[in-house]
Amino acid sequence: MAADYSKSARVVIRDCLGVKPNEKVLVICDTETERFGRPLFHEALSMNAEATLIIMKPRSRHGEEPPEQVAVAMRSVDVFVAPTKYSLTHTQARKAATQAGVRGATMPGINDAIFLSEAMVADYNDVKNRVERMGSTLKDVKKVTITSPAGCNLTLHIEGRPLVLDTGIIHNRGDFGNLPAGEVYVAPIEGTAEGTIVFDGTIASIGQVTRPVTIKVKDGYAKSFEGGEEAQKLEQMLKAVGKPEAFNVAELGIGCNPHAKLMGNLLIDEKVYNTIHIALGDNSTFGGKTIAGIHIDGVVLKPTVKVNDEKIIIKDGEWII
Repeated sequence: MAADYSKSARVVIRDCLGVKPNEKVLVICDTETERFGRPLFHEALSMNAEATLIIMKPRSRHGEEPPEQVAVAMRSVDVFVAPTKYSLTHTQARKAATQAGVRGATMPGINDAIFLSEAMVADYNDVKNRVERMGSTLKDVKKVTITSPAGCNLTLHIEGRPLVLDTGIIHNRGDFGNLPAGEVYVAPIEGTAEGTIVFDGTIASIGQVTRPVTIKVKDGYAKSFEGGEEAQKLEQMLKAVGKPEAFNVAELGIGCNPHAKLMGNLLIDEKVYNTIHIALGDNSTFGGKTIAGIHIDGVVLKPTVKVNDEKIIIKDGEWII
């Protein structure tokens, strides 16, 4: 029996994106995610929107630019939604669409388990409240220290960098987010990250790790990778880009969706309430200065997060705010 995607499609199009009659709506999927693109397209049609569906060739990695015709279409509509195999979030095409006033959502790595999950159809007003609470806690923070039982011990600076609140409510001109939603993220100041990252959750394009991946960081760049096959895969993905910027410590994110559960897929795992995530590569699309053509996130479980060397806001994964 075929899965029923209608409820999730309705939440995405009506609740999250707030599609209105006669708005121009673009659904972008690829040959591996067409089964999600079509119900979103039909839901937009049911709202009497001027809907278009584009099915493209899958990209080869997260952060790779879409074809030019897709990039042009993205900035020529009122709303876009992109359930794709690889992420269009950190692309210049997505950034240009947002800057042109288009509101939209990306759904990189979407699969049946996530599309049909409780996190996808969450009460996004509740998610929004939690995201905003964490966002207000991080306001005016200069320094962040992350530790974890697995051995993560990283410091970085975020002073002056914009906080991005991924609430799932994408109703205004130029609004953008991930779906399912629920995180606060920020681009650290280049060159400030120092210490050790340990990914013991999920890594984008790799999945849930069987052995923690340990990354030594100096002057804002990942310098060495340990942890068996998964560490080798991550290092090779970054090396394949052929740019040193791929190794930049690009993002600190905090999961804020209480309905999200670890599934081995970064799209939902980075939203899990008692986790944080750190990305390597590009952050030019959300307040950083690094253009890398790749963006790879990894999840840290049960983190303790201290701000400005004085206040603990998360302890062993539990919020203290």
